[in-house]
Amino acid sequence: MKKIYLPFLAVFVALAITACGGNKTANNENGRESVEMSGAGATFPLPFYTMSFEGYGAQSGDKVSYGGIGSGGGVRNLKDQIVDFAGSDAFLSDDEMKEMDPVVHIPTCMGAVVIAYNLPETKTLNLSGDVIADIFAGNITKWDDARIKALNAGVTLPSKDIIAVYRSDGSGTTFVFTDYLSKVSENWKNKFGAGKTVDFPVGQAAKGNPGVAGIVAQTPYSIGYIGSEYAFAQKIPYASVQNANGEMVTPSTESISAAASGEMPQDTRCSITNSTAKGAYPISCFTWLIIYKEQHYADRSLAQAQATLDLMEYMLSDSIQQTTATVHYAPLPAKAVELSKQNLKTVTYDGQPILK
Repeated sequence: MKKIYLPFLAVFVALAITACGGNKTANNENGRESVEMSGAGATFPLPFYTMSFEGYGAQSGDKVSYGGIGSGGGVRNLKDQIVDFAGSDAFLSDDEMKEMDPVVHIPTCMGAVVIAYNLPETKTLNLSGDVIADIFAGNITKWDDARIKALNAGVTLPSKDIIAVYRSDGSGTTFVFTDYLSKVSENWKNKFGAGKTVDFPVGQAAKGNPGVAGIVAQTPYSIGYIGSEYAFAQKIPYASVQNANGEMVTPSTESISAAASGEMPQDTRCSITNSTAKGAYPISCFTWLIIYKEQHYADRSLAQAQATLDLMEYMLSDSIQQTTATVHYAPLPAKAVELSKQNLKTVTYDGQPILK
């Protein structure tokens, strides 16, 4: 496996326990040599992955490094076969999957894209999907626009220019956000559409969720879309958003989980934005780790393939799913875990199933 050097990354390493140092140690807890694994991709779940990969390393003796470079970069690295897994908040499209060897999507947790804002004079903010779309399309330019005021009765809104902040890198967070906007605004759908990269017509660009969060936190009268954990942890104000039922919903573990109450396909690739479920936060999402279905590539050993699946099973375990709320995410619904475990049994090494 080629080493991957990723500049400007927050690389988080789950170190093996002292007795298991190195990647050739025999007889870890799974009866195989300890190995090193690398992944790259989404920044949205980075706090959860940091915590979980550290725990996995301490338990297993394996070493996991992960670079938060955005979902698009992670998928490119997997396509180039220089990582063991990619992290992405956007499932691969049919066209993207045709460009790669077969892959398996393993959801790891749920989260939300929140609308973070910086209004020194305002403590609370309500927004609707069409208003958010028109802000980022440049059609609503002032905070005291009549359409924003109509959603915020009794709230004093400043007559200030709105400064929109968006992602500069290929981003699953951008995909989730624009997927939602495309469902609630025909104008957005027709002019800009949904994708990991979108040509935003107004505003400032920033790299990664931390970059957008940083600009919003430091720039009065700004607004941006970020992973919920970044707003919760940094105490950046975020808006309640009107859902498909007309309810104004604040993002929370409960409202995120409510969005996943519908059916899920066998391959787990699905969007839950603009859910019609009662109490659902409308910009909720899954985030995935993506691995190759055939694990013998780029000189990878059987032990490395086994370790990759051990890590996937660890992420799906009850003990890890129960920790999601401690870093402001939501656990997977039981159906997602069940389907993912079934899909892992289809993963092979030299054509032979790895899990028995």
